[in-house]
Amino acid sequence: MAEVLVLVDHVDGAVKKVTLELLTLARSLGEPSAVFVGSGVDAAAGELTEYGAANIYVAESSDLTAHPVGPVADLLASLVAEKSPAAVLIPSTATGKEIAGRLAIKTDSGVVTDAVDISSDLVATLSVFGGELVVNAKVSAGTPIFTVRPNSVAPEAAAGAGARSDVAATVSESSAKATVAESVKEEKGARPELAEAGIVVSGGRGVGGADGFQIIEALADSLGGAVGASRAATDAGWYPHQFQVGQTGKTVSPQLYIANGISGAIQHRAGMQTSKLIVVVNKDPEAPIFELADYGVVGDLFDVVPQLTAEIQSRKG
Repeated sequence: MAEVLVLVDHVDGAVKKVTLELLTLARSLGEPSAVFVGSGVDAAAGELTEYGAANIYVAESSDLTAHPVGPVADLLASLVAEKSPAAVLIPSTATGKEIAGRLAIKTDSGVVTDAVDISSDLVATLSVFGGELVVNAKVSAGTPIFTVRPNSVAPEAAAGAGARSDVAATVSESSAKATVAESVKEEKGARPELAEAGIVVSGGRGVGGADGFQIIEALADSLGGAVGASRAATDAGWYPHQFQVGQTGKTVSPQLYIANGISGAIQHRAGMQTSKLIVVVNKDPEAPIFELADYGVVGDLFDVVPQLTAEIQSRKG
């Protein structure tokens, strides 16, 4: 069985959920092999093994982390040449997409970004043209490279061998031209990370202002979810831009997405329409977002959302 390389997304050994999803997906395509770049592998190895990693290729050299993106593509290219994998799976983040593009050039291979599923014969399912179409795509040259959206696959544990191998890669001259001058660790709050959250509660123009997001946050906290916002809300300064959901913001695919006071412009829909269950609260019954809704409430979010939060809290109690 051919290997499937999975690039591990982690912070100092704390493995992100999307990596476990990719290892689960890789098991249906071949033999999963995790590629770990940076420090902290001892903390990560157990979890990677638990979710199916037959091999863990470890590159701890500071040369690979001193420069952004390029050295990781160099490392993956060397592994592709050595291992001849069936495919390479990379998290569909901004960094992951850049690595995938560089890797495709280095290996003369095709690349598919933002896949939401990959069949056993390596046909990817994805949304295109702002979510207007769902298509299938297959790489026709080289080693298939896929970036996969977080929350597209439910992670399932199935222990692998977890055999560790230390690997090295020569950083190319072009990859070393940019250097990481400083890294600042973002303070992690109590809520889950937006792109990986299983539940997302978002607010839009209908929230009316920054203070209006307090009820959005309260509902998200009652569900243990993340908070999102539409572009209109972030552009107005009501909520930080890093929480924007949409084509020019974060792409999310949670189990539950609750859209409050969001009209449903194409830009926003492209970032959340692959959510498994979509609930909409909007006082405009003609709002385009209702076209995506599994459940919709026509009403004032300032009446509906607090009642929903109170009901959830009462059932938890």
